Amino acid sequence: MIDALQYDFMQNAVLAGLLASVACGIIGTYVIVKRIVFISEGIAHASFGGIGLGYWLGFSPVTGALIFAVGSALGIGMITRKTRLAEDTAIGILLTMGMALGVMFIGLAPGYAPDLFSYLFGNILTVPDSDLILMLALDVIIVGIVAALYKEFLAVTFDEEFGTVIGIPVNILYLLLLCMIALTVVLLIRVVGIILVVALLTIPTALARQFTHNLFKMMLLSVFFGMVFTFGGLWLSYEFDVASGATIILLGGTVLFANFGVSKLLSLRR
Repeated sequence: MIDALQYDFMQNAVLAGLLASVACGIIGTYVIVKRIVFISEGIAHASFGGIGLGYWLGFSPVTGALIFAVGSALGIGMITRKTRLAEDTAIGILLTMGMALGVMFIGLAPGYAPDLFSYLFGNILTVPDSDLILMLALDVIIVGIVAALYKEFLAVTFDEEFGTVIGIPVNILYLLLLCMIALTVVLLIRVVGIILVVALLTIPTALARQFTHNLFKMMLLSVFFGMVFTFGGLWLSYEFDVASGATIILLGGTVLFANFGVSKLLSLRR
């Protein structure tokens, strides 16, 4: 693995994993604690429409995914807060519409889409320098917003009614949180792909929650576990010549369930 780090593509892969871990650790904590995993999955799948649009019109598919992810996040938030449509219904509708648009746009695009699978299932080994710059910029935006509004997000995450009583603009913060989820989804597309985004967004935080219930400590632990999983999965995929995104997810899931097993055994001994 050390020898492989001399190659530019492997250096970019490690940097991409570290940058993605920061975002998924912070935002994943809000997703788990507020129990909005299905919304995250809906945003991720809806972003496929933007990837298809990028192929069709000839601009970066990641930029297209960013536009669709933010648009679907705002759409889900507005529909669930301003109409009587149930949350899961709104998510299901926007999710399938985004996927359908993606399929249609790719069908209209001239020629063959050679790296389409890398957006669906991830390929961290093909992350270019331009995507690293975009990932760094999105990380800075996410960390900056969370640092500036940490207490407000804390109130919204645990008790929206209390937040409303003390004068916090709950609906605006909720939409802002969904937009940050959308930014995180775009960050993770290159690492694990649209299909597997939710796993990396939830597994590190689910493991961190086994050790602490303090929100800030949970974020730090989630970032750490995310880095361990991405770097460990990258190393295993390199050694055994298997898909990197799937290996990262399987490593994280295995560690999580192993921790559950150890915790159960320790509780039986007491």
